[in-house]
Amino acid sequence: QVQLVESGGGLVQAGGSLRLSCAASGRTFSSYGMGWFRQAPGKEREFVAAISWSGDRTYYADSVQGRATISRDNAKNTLYLQLNSLKPEDTAAYYCAADPSRYILLRRDEYAYWGQGTQVTVSS
Repeated sequence: QVQLVESGGGLVQAGGSLRLSCAASGRTFSSYGMGWFRQAPGKEREFVAAISWSGDRTYYADSVQGRATISRDNAKNTLYLQLNSLKPEDTAAYYCAADPSRYILLRRDEYAYWGQGTQVTVSS
């Protein structure tokens, strides 16, 4: 069992930056594939970024490619998402997800564990 707690969201002006964190409980964090998703009001939860268990492979949605960096610190059981050049359309609740599969996972239904989300609001 893995518990995930996101933090770092907030209100930011367009063009600004935020770093989201996801603290994970459990001794097996370092062996899990991890990802970030987001959900805007009235829309489905969508993939943002994913990282392999070792951190050596990452993958990004086209919408954030070049503006986002996913990383992990296995010693601290923490996943990060750095978001730069934020746009109003980035406004959403951001969720981290984990799965015992060690690899890059892109679909919601591939992840076994989810956090409660952290809100990111970008003003124009």
